[in-house]
Amino acid sequence: MKSIEAIRADFPILQREINGLPLAYLDNAATSQKPLAVLQAMDDYYRLRNANVHRGVHTLSEEATTLYEGARGRIARFINAPSSKQVIFTRNATEAVNLVAYSWGLDTLKPGDEVLITQMEHHANIVPWQLITERTGATLRYVPLDPQGMLRLDLLNELLTERTRLFAFVAMSNVLGTINPVAELVARAHGVGALALVDGAQSVPHLPVDVQALNCDFLVFSGHKMCGPTGSGVLYGRRELLERMPPFMGGGDMIREVRLDGSRWNTLPWKFEAGTPAIAEVIGLGAAVDYLTGLGMEWAQQREHALVRYAMEQLERVEGLRILGPGPEQRGGAVAFTLGEIHPHDTAAILDAEGIAIRAGHHCAQPIHDFYGIAASARASFYFYNTFEEIDRLVMALDKVHSVLGI
Repeated sequence: MKSIEAIRADFPILQREINGLPLAYLDNAATSQKPLAVLQAMDDYYRLRNANVHRGVHTLSEEATTLYEGARGRIARFINAPSSKQVIFTRNATEAVNLVAYSWGLDTLKPGDEVLITQMEHHANIVPWQLITERTGATLRYVPLDPQGMLRLDLLNELLTERTRLFAFVAMSNVLGTINPVAELVARAHGVGALALVDGAQSVPHLPVDVQALNCDFLVFSGHKMCGPTGSGVLYGRRELLERMPPFMGGGDMIREVRLDGSRWNTLPWKFEAGTPAIAEVIGLGAAVDYLTGLGMEWAQQREHALVRYAMEQLERVEGLRILGPGPEQRGGAVAFTLGEIHPHDTAAILDAEGIAIRAGHHCAQPIHDFYGIAASARASFYFYNTFEEIDRLVMALDKVHSVLGI
């Protein structure tokens, strides 16, 4: 196993200074940093193999296609998908949810049907279902939170019914860090005949994910949160569902035949990938998966758990600081908090002056903040390359916030 120092050396941006101080990057729930292996893979494509995929017989096109489809295969193995044909490339997890909402939802839902989501969802897994249920006449229902930031699973018996067609839920909250019992929730959905969509945007980058063991019908995640580039995302789906779903977008590459009187669609996975794809980004995501596989996702999960446990212990010493969500045994690497009456934006600005990058706002999860009766929170979120020394700097800087603001 590489040392933390050697791992950090793989990420050029971690060598930066901000305001003359070493960067402490603690905004990993928003996006992670990228290792040299990812940057080099994308640079190699643009410098030496830049061509469109699937459409050419010349050397560059064949090399680009091999890299692009090779990444698909490695990503399929990373989540243990039965086939790479079940891995659909999207721009991000948001687009992947929308693909399911518009392709499966519009084609399936009708008045009297219900879609169940939770109060801890990212807006990306709320707004599409609000739009689709409004258009189809279906009903949208929510699993509420308890004061500890956990789902009220005791209410599932009354919320999951024979009318439920889909249960869409986050595996790990981007605000509370709560890790949900995914396999149990999938089984509960299947028990009433509903499908299960898992938002893995925060879980796939941070812990081992096996779609066959989870038995989920859909899984979505983004590349940029797992050492890959922006503009890359994945929808995994059960093959029989994807086969039945109509295309999400029309255009080139998603067709088998086009005539003036109609068209026939391509096979999976290309049926859902219209137009020239984000080739370099997919190649970069494949390199990110290789990098994470080399580290080991079990190790990454253990490393982050140690970091978040230490962070929560130290943060409890800060005057007026309140952590949202459960204890360290039930959460991943995100720690959202408030600091008395100090606005989170002020907290984040003062921390930035100390070279520490955190997030401030509602984190695209306003219903969570409504539940706690606050407009916003500050959030420190950790990845395997963070250090305990960075957490110490965070705590010292938070103590300084009081003195700077005189509060």
